[in-house]
Amino acid sequence: MVSRNWTMVKEFILLGLTDYPLMKIPLFVLFLLVYIITFLGNTGIIALIRSSPRLHTSMYFLLSNLSFVDICYSSVITPNLLANFLSERSAISFLGCVTQLFSFVFLGSTEVYLLTVMAYDRYNAICNPLLYSLIMDTRMCAYLVGAAYLAALLNALIHTCCTFRLTFCKSNRIIHFYCDVPPLLKLSCSDTSINDVVLILFAGGSIVASLVIVLISYSYIVTAILKIHSSEGRQKAFSTCSSHFLCVTIFFGTLVFMYLRPSSTYVMDQDRVASVFYTSIIPMLNPLIYSLRNQEVKEAMTKLMRVICRGK
Repeated sequence: MVSRNWTMVKEFILLGLTDYPLMKIPLFVLFLLVYIITFLGNTGIIALIRSSPRLHTSMYFLLSNLSFVDICYSSVITPNLLANFLSERSAISFLGCVTQLFSFVFLGSTEVYLLTVMAYDRYNAICNPLLYSLIMDTRMCAYLVGAAYLAALLNALIHTCCTFRLTFCKSNRIIHFYCDVPPLLKLSCSDTSINDVVLILFAGGSIVASLVIVLISYSYIVTAILKIHSSEGRQKAFSTCSSHFLCVTIFFGTLVFMYLRPSSTYVMDQDRVASVFYTSIIPMLNPLIYSLRNQEVKEAMTKLMRVICRGK
């Protein structure tokens, strides 16, 4: 289908994650398993935090918001991807594409900002332990989380409006498994230079600014940890920070690779594989990285299991 004007486009065709039909069923099973783990893991973390008074702190308030975003973030992409594995014609309506792009950018941006706020929270906990409860009180946490959602909403509105102001006249076949800005720009016969600038200023600016804050926070955290006299204490702190930093590196690294380039340099086959990391893998790993390695969460989970077993 070729359209001369975007108002005539009724739907887009998503070419999916693979061009090999024999791979669709194995990939369906794999991504279904990933989605189930993501949903159950993040839902379990939220329920555990809400049910354990000991976890009613700023750190776990931020973690519960991150888990909620991960559930929504994964749900925007994965169910549609699973349906496309089982269908011969993977179509998405024009309005559905607009909705998916807006939701994806909004939730992805929220995750970036929440990861930044969590790094700031850990900086205060380790570097300012005596003032931590005063700095990261309930009101401050609510302000920071609210600011993350509002900034992400603004970012999503800007990218969605800028993308769908274009004229799509080349094709309606999106070389991707969801509606994203770069593959949609490939379909446009309009001048996309403004969109490239918007990507650099807003997406790139947000990613770079957040990454700088995370790196600065971690530089202070590492310095503070090195001053700990107990080798066991240092090892435990480094283990937790290294896991968190690894997740941040994968998430931000993939975003930098995807969005801090001119649209003319995108190679869609590579980008489809890279997108899997931050749309499916990272939301699944977050409960493990941020929670299951945490002693307080393990103790709260053990206590909850004992209560459940006694109830039976």
